[in-house]
Amino acid sequence: MTTSPRSPRLSPSARPAGEVRLIGGQWKRSKLAVPDRPGLRPTPDRVRETLFNWLGQDLAGWQVVDAYAGSGALGFEAASRGAARVVLIEHDAMLVHTLLAASQRLGATDRVQVVRADAQAWLRGQPAQAWDLVLLDPPFGLGLDGPALQAARRVIRDDGWIYLESGQPLDETQAAAVGLRLHRHGRAGLVHFHLLTPLAPGVAQEVPR
Repeated sequence: MTTSPRSPRLSPSARPAGEVRLIGGQWKRSKLAVPDRPGLRPTPDRVRETLFNWLGQDLAGWQVVDAYAGSGALGFEAASRGAARVVLIEHDAMLVHTLLAASQRLGATDRVQVVRADAQAWLRGQPAQAWDLVLLDPPFGLGLDGPALQAARRVIRDDGWIYLESGQPLDETQAAAVGLRLHRHGRAGLVHFHLLTPLAPGVAQEVPR
C-alpha cells in the first residue's frame, strides 16, 4: 500500500473509499484513514484475510516490517494479531503523519514504529536475518521491484516470510533467482499477491519443481 507518481491511474470504482477496517485480532473493526494520495491502494479486505489465513491468525512474538506502508493496513493487521514489533516504512510525509495518528489512537505506540524513509535503503541498513515477516507492496509502476525483494530476502530469518503484492505474477523461476520459494499465490482483480520463504541453503539458484 503505497504511493508513487509512476503508479497507474486508478479507475473511479477502484479509488480508496477514505478508510479501511482491520479485520482480525485486538483491533478488529477499527478504522484506518486512507488519505487521497496518488496511487494509494490499500490491500483489499479479502486479500488481507487470505494472507493471514496463510500465515496463521496468531503472530505473537513476530518481528514485522511493513515496507511501503501507505495506509498501514497490513502492518497494523499484523500488530493486531499479536506481532511483538512492527515497523511501518513510508516516504510520503502526509501518510507518515496519518500512520502516527493511527498508532496513537489505537494505543499501539509500544509495538508499532513509524519511520519516514526509502523502503529499499532502510532494508539494506538492517542486519541479516533479523525479521520474521517483510510485507512488500511497492508501487505497481516499479513492476516486481527486484531490488526490494532482494533486500527483504537478506533480512528475513531462514524460516521467515515475505509477502509481495504486485500488478503481475511472480513465478517460481523469478523467486528462485533471489533465493526464495513461492509458497502461495493468489489474485484479486488486477492485484497478484504472493507468500515467499527462503530456499534451503545451497539451492538458492535452483528452480523449484
